[in-house]
Amino acid sequence: MLFRLAVAVALFTATLTAPLAAQAADGCGAEAAPARGATVSAIDRVWSGHAARFALVVTDTRIFVGYYDANRQLSIAARPRDADDWTYHKVDSWLGWDSHNSIAMAVDEAGQLHVVGNLHRDPLVYFRTTGAGDVRTLRREAVMVDAARERRMTYPIFLRDAERRLILKYRDGGSGNGNEIYNVYDAAAARWRPLLQTPLTDGEGKRNAYFMGPVSGPDGRFHIAWVWRDTPMAETNHDLSYARSTDLVHWERSDGRPLALPIRLDAAEIVDPVPVKGGMINNNTVIGFDPAGRVMISYHKFDAAGDTQIHVARRDAKGWTRARVSDWKGFRWDFGGGGSLDSRLVVEGARPVGKDRICVPVIRDGRRIDFLLDAATLERVAELPGQAMAERLAGRVAVPAGMQLNSVEDPGGSGILLAWPTRPPHRDLPSEDIPEPTVLRLLVPR
Repeated sequence: MLFRLAVAVALFTATLTAPLAAQAADGCGAEAAPARGATVSAIDRVWSGHAARFALVVTDTRIFVGYYDANRQLSIAARPRDADDWTYHKVDSWLGWDSHNSIAMAVDEAGQLHVVGNLHRDPLVYFRTTGAGDVRTLRREAVMVDAARERRMTYPIFLRDAERRLILKYRDGGSGNGNEIYNVYDAAAARWRPLLQTPLTDGEGKRNAYFMGPVSGPDGRFHIAWVWRDTPMAETNHDLSYARSTDLVHWERSDGRPLALPIRLDAAEIVDPVPVKGGMINNNTVIGFDPAGRVMISYHKFDAAGDTQIHVARRDAKGWTRARVSDWKGFRWDFGGGGSLDSRLVVEGARPVGKDRICVPVIRDGRRIDFLLDAATLERVAELPGQAMAERLAGRVAVPAGMQLNSVEDPGGSGILLAWPTRPPHRDLPSEDIPEPTVLRLLVPR
C-alpha cells in the first residue's frame, strides 16, 4: 500500500473538503510559507522510526492533536486556541512498525472527541470522551456498530455528510479482498449505526477498491475516485473508476445513471482502463476541479516507452477527456510488492488558477512541480518549480539527515499546522536500530 505521508507535503487534511479556491493567475499559486508570521511551539517528543499519519482537529475554541509519542503510545493533546497550556492523555494502544496505522479524530455536535487509529487489518481501536473537550475522559469503546465486522479494520477517516452528520468510513478486510464501510453518528442517541446497508463496493473476494474521497464539489455533490487492486502487491492496481453522490447513500455514474450497491468492477464507471502493472497506484488518483467546477482526476501511469507520466481526466459534456500532463524522459517509478512504500511521487488534486488555467501540483522525489494547464484544452502551458513543505518550513523545523518532514494542515482553513520529522516508511518492517525521538511542533499563524 502506498502511504502518502512518505513525502514532506501537507496532504493529510480530512477527506471531505470544500472546493479549492482559485489561485493567483500568474502561476499555480503555491501557498506562502506558514513559517512567515507563525508561532512555532513544541507539543511532545514523538516516535521517528517510520512515518505514520497523525491527526489535527481545530474547533472554534480548541486544538486537538493525536500522535504516537516517543514510546509509540497513542497520545492525545489539547489546548485552547487562545492559550499555550496543553493537556495530555495516553491511551492503551501502541504503534508497531506499520505505516498504515494512521490516527483519525473528530468532534461531534456535543463537543465529544472521537479517536480511531492504530489499525491495519486489526480489531477496532476506538476511544470517545465522556466530558466535552476533556481528553482525560477518553474511554475505550469495544464496539462501534458490529463487532463481527470490526475485526479487520484499516484506513479510518472521519468526515461530514451534506447534513453535517459525523461519518466514519473504513476498509473491512485486507488488501485485495476488502470492502468500504460507512457508519453515521446519531448525535441525539450518542451512538453509531450503519449509513449504508451494504458495503459501498464489493471486490467479490477477488479484489478491493482503494478510494480517494469523498470530496465535496462546487456542484453540491460528493465525488470519489478509486482503483481496483487484486492482491497486496502494489503493482496489481488497475482500472481507474469514479462515482458521485449527493448524500453518500445513493451513488451514480457521472452521467446521472444510478449505481446499485455494492459497486462491482463489471458495473463501475471506468475512467481509464489502466491495466495491472500499468504504473498507476492507489492514493495517487486525486479528485480536483477546473475553473468551471467540472470534476477532474489527477493520476499517473506508464507511457509507451515505460516512463511514468502524470495524467488528468475531466468529465466534459460528452464524457471523460483524458490528457497527458508531463513529458518526462527516463523517469520510471517501478513500484511493487507489499507494505508501505517510500513514495517517489505524490499527486494533488487539480485546482483552478483564475478563469482559464488549471494547476496540477506534483511532488517528485521530494521536489514540488506545478503543472499549469490551459483550461479549455488541458494542454500544458508551463512546468514550474514549486515549494514543498520542507522548503516552506526551512529554518523553522529542522529535519535530521535520513529523515523526511511530515505535516498535517487544518482542513478548516485556519492555517494551523502540525510538523514532525521521521524516517520514511520501511515496508512495515523493523529497522536495525531505533532513532532518537523528534519533536512534534504546532505552527499557528499570528
